Amino acid sequence: MKFLERGIDVVFNKKVLPNKVLILLGARRVGKTAFIKNYLSLIPKSDYLHLNGEDLDDVNLVKERSVSNYTRLLANKKLLIIDEAQNIPEIGLILKLIVDSIEGIKVIATGSSVFDLSNKLGEPLVGRKNTIYLYPFAQMEFSKQEDYKETTLKLEERLLFGSYPELEHYADWDDKMNYLKEIVNSYLLKDILIYEGIKQSNKMLDLLKLIAFQVGQEVSLQELSKHLGISKNTVERYLDLLSKVFVVYKVPGFSRNLRKEITKSNRWYFYDNGIRNAIISNFTRLDSRTDVGALWENYLASERIKKQNYTQKSVSNYFWRTYDQQELDWLEEDVDRLAGFEFKWNENRKAKIPTAFGKAYPEATFEVINRNNYLDFIT
Repeated sequence: MKFLERGIDVVFNKKVLPNKVLILLGARRVGKTAFIKNYLSLIPKSDYLHLNGEDLDDVNLVKERSVSNYTRLLANKKLLIIDEAQNIPEIGLILKLIVDSIEGIKVIATGSSVFDLSNKLGEPLVGRKNTIYLYPFAQMEFSKQEDYKETTLKLEERLLFGSYPELEHYADWDDKMNYLKEIVNSYLLKDILIYEGIKQSNKMLDLLKLIAFQVGQEVSLQELSKHLGISKNTVERYLDLLSKVFVVYKVPGFSRNLRKEITKSNRWYFYDNGIRNAIISNFTRLDSRTDVGALWENYLASERIKKQNYTQKSVSNYFWRTYDQQELDWLEEDVDRLAGFEFKWNENRKAKIPTAFGKAYPEATFEVINRNNYLDFIT
C-alpha cells in the first residue's frame, strides 16, 4: 500500500516553527514513524538531525545538557527530530535549552504516550510547544483513495478490526486477528508498565475487558472496583493512565439546568474497534453478534474524534440522559452551537429528539446517524 496522506499533514506543516517544539503524540503502532519518514523524505538530509530515544547512542548525544554540546550537535542543522522522546531522561529540560539557545532551530518530538506519564515535559516547555495527535487511520484518510463502493464493502471489516495502519498489509482476516492480539499483548500497556511500574497488568486488562463490554453505557467506578477487587481510586488511576496512552477516552454527561439530568457518570470508548474486540477475543462476523450497536457507536465516536482533531475543531463531547431513561448518544457543544446525535445501525429504526431535551434546549439541532448518512458525520 502506498503511503496514505494523513489527516494531520496541513496542520503539522504549519506548526513546525523556529524555536518551538512540535510534539506528535499517539498510541504505539499508529504510524508516527512512517509519517515522520515521509515528512523527512521531502527535506535535504543535510538540513536535519534525526535521533531515536530508544537508541542508547542517540540518547548519549543529548545527555550533556550544555549550550556548547547542542551548538556542536546541531551545527548547520535547521531541524531536530527525536522519535520516542519520552525515553530520554530530563527530555523537557533538554528541549527547553535547545530551543532557547540555538537560534532558528525547529524541533519535532514524537511520543507513544503522553509525556506526563513520566513528568518528562511539564513546566519546562510551557509556551514553547505545540501538540498534535495521530490516531489509527481515519475514514477521512481512507476516503482520499477509495470510492464509495469500496468504503461500503469495508465497513464490516473496520467495525471488527479497526484501522491500525499495518492491518492494510494483511488480506487474510486471521492475520489481522493475530496482529491485533499481538498489539494487545506486546504494545498496548508497555508505556504504563514501564513508567508507572504497575505490577498488576492483569487487573488492567480485566478492567479493559469490563469497559469493552460497557461501550456506550454509563460506567460505575464503584462496580468496577468491586468486580476487580481493587480500590475505586486505583480504578480511577488506571482509567486515567489508559486515557494517556490512547487506549480509551471518557465522554461525560451533559447538563445545564435540569435536576433530573445525569451528570456524575461517564461513558468510555476505545480509540479503535479492533483493540476493543481483541481485548474480549471476539472477531465474530456482524450477523452473528449481539453487540453490533455498541460496535457501531464506538466506531462513529472514535471517527468523529479523529475528524474533530484533524480539522482543528474546538468542541466538547458529551452524552445526555435523564433518570427516566430519555437519552442521546452524542452531544457536541461549541461556542455557538449545541448538536445532538443518535446512532442507529438499523437504517429503518426511526428516532425522535427526546421530549425533555427538546424542551430544555430548544436551540439545539438533532440528527440520526445511520448507515445512509454516516460518512457525512465522519469525513
